[in-house]
Amino acid sequence: MIRPVFFTAVLLLFSGLDNPQSLPWRANVAPDPTVLNGFTLPVIARLLPPPPDPAPAPQPPDPQQQASTQPTVPPPVPGDVKKDAPLDQFQRLDLVRYVDGEFARAKKSLPPGKEGVTLHAGKPLDDEFLQRSLARYGASINSGDKVQVTSIQFKEKQIVFALNGGGAPKGHWLRDHLDIETSGIPTMTTTSNVPNAPQKIGSTLILDFGRPIPDMTPEQLKTLLAPVLDFSKRSAAVQWVDSLPPEMQKAITEKRAVLGMTREMVVASIGKPDKKVRETSADGTETEDWIYGTPPAKTIFVTFTGEKVIRVEQFPR
Repeated sequence: MIRPVFFTAVLLLFSGLDNPQSLPWRANVAPDPTVLNGFTLPVIARLLPPPPDPAPAPQPPDPQQQASTQPTVPPPVPGDVKKDAPLDQFQRLDLVRYVDGEFARAKKSLPPGKEGVTLHAGKPLDDEFLQRSLARYGASINSGDKVQVTSIQFKEKQIVFALNGGGAPKGHWLRDHLDIETSGIPTMTTTSNVPNAPQKIGSTLILDFGRPIPDMTPEQLKTLLAPVLDFSKRSAAVQWVDSLPPEMQKAITEKRAVLGMTREMVVASIGKPDKKVRETSADGTETEDWIYGTPPAKTIFVTFTGEKVIRVEQFPR
């Protein structure tokens, strides 16, 4: 009897080593399942360094702070000269078409010669400099005179206007305006009947932008010239275009040459050609081709017989 009880006790003892909860003197309490919750127990030891912590997610910008750091851009002013867009060839053509040859009233007296007067765009005229020039050279155009813009020259930052022919007098201005008396004292003469007297000259007006010439309309250009010239009367170029047939007016507005146009109409529409070629056909008909552009780029051929356009071709079609 003793031996079976002994073996039973030994088996119970060894089974308690694997399962302590089976021992009768141990409380049957199950382990808390949350004790190791969230922990990772690697089977093989980690040999590499742990990965870096992920970068924090970018935060959305604060609208108030972003608005305070951004530069304030003023709204565009209607009718203002565009400050960023440069003057292109089509706008330049419009300025020549509607300003060159126009008549205006002089609001200031102007000196003769190529030096003329410089007007800085958007600024008042330097009257002190003008008065010094008038005292030195005299006036070729007086305030209130009717003047004509006889040529326009475009430079990088300036537009040069010749008024009433502009330029400098032919011959020596000082010599031709001085008359030597018998006493040897030079006196200034305002009129002269002597041969080789200089022809009446105009003046030069320089509009200086201080930067590349910006995009502008003919009316904006006239407004910039307002301190010196008054263009309040209706443009002669506009009157001429308005006198043409409606189809020609439409073609000029759309800047295209059409059949039946005269040379003046073609120039008003697409400007002066890059090249002119004259030919005589077998029957003796003379034609003149006005060529705009250079192949293989877009090229327009306008063919005249006499003063009328008989053919307009564009390549590539």
